[in-house]
Amino acid sequence: MKVTTAFLPSLLLAGAGSIATAASSWGFEEATISIQGKGAGIGGGHKDKLSDNVPLSKPLTLGAVDNLKIVLTAVEDKNPRRPHQAFLTIADPTTNLETIYPLAVKESGKGKVELTQKDLPPQFLASTKPLRASLILGSFGSSRPFSSHVFNLALALDPSAPIALPEKPLRYGKQPEIHHNFKADPKSPPRVISLLFTLAILATLHILLSVWFSLGANINHLSTAMRTAPISHTLFFGSIVALEGIFFMYYTSWNLFQTMPAAAAVGGVAFLSGSRALSEVQQRRLEGLR
Repeated sequence: MKVTTAFLPSLLLAGAGSIATAASSWGFEEATISIQGKGAGIGGGHKDKLSDNVPLSKPLTLGAVDNLKIVLTAVEDKNPRRPHQAFLTIADPTTNLETIYPLAVKESGKGKVELTQKDLPPQFLASTKPLRASLILGSFGSSRPFSSHVFNLALALDPSAPIALPEKPLRYGKQPEIHHNFKADPKSPPRVISLLFTLAILATLHILLSVWFSLGANINHLSTAMRTAPISHTLFFGSIVALEGIFFMYYTSWNLFQTMPAAAAVGGVAFLSGSRALSEVQQRRLEGLR
């Protein structure tokens, strides 16, 4: 019994080690990275092998017209397979800005990705330190995904081409105070012009009265109208005079907010009293009085 108890921790450690060994994980094999300049031809440029546990010791240099290409074979527990996710991530260690480039992977696990300086965000072009490149491989299931730093990337910019950095995004916050400059209130025309138009209107009154009498107006019916419907005729005539007074006040001193309520009230009185006054006039017309 003592021997069994003494060997129990060793058996547990051995079992845990066997379980950990049995757990599969993602990785890659036969990975190469090449940087080829424009017009370098087949076999030209720089080429290195990538390791899944140790990044390249020296940063790679990507020129303005260079093309970076990574070719690898994704494996799950040493067996070539196609992962559900395969990305190359490039990050700026200064700003922690990161971008992702998906790998095109076949069913056999063969995958590749290509990029140039034009594919990088403009903020990366202003970085003073080499960029950090990592590979990410993973899929559904219990296999442990792979994520590791594989190389560093330095950018050799074209000195004749300025860096076109994007504008800063619009942020909501305190803005400068806005001062509104309103237009001055409209001024009335000179009094001389107003008087001239007033006299012109008054001068046409005799024409209005002449036409009125020529159409058969009869002042003798005034007493009859006032006796039959005194309130209606008085309110109707008074409302017309009041409307003219309101328009005069609006022209001289009132604003629109003062004019509208008064005009609405007087207009209502004119409508009600006018309908009754006209009914009385119609009744006289029907009786043959003109």
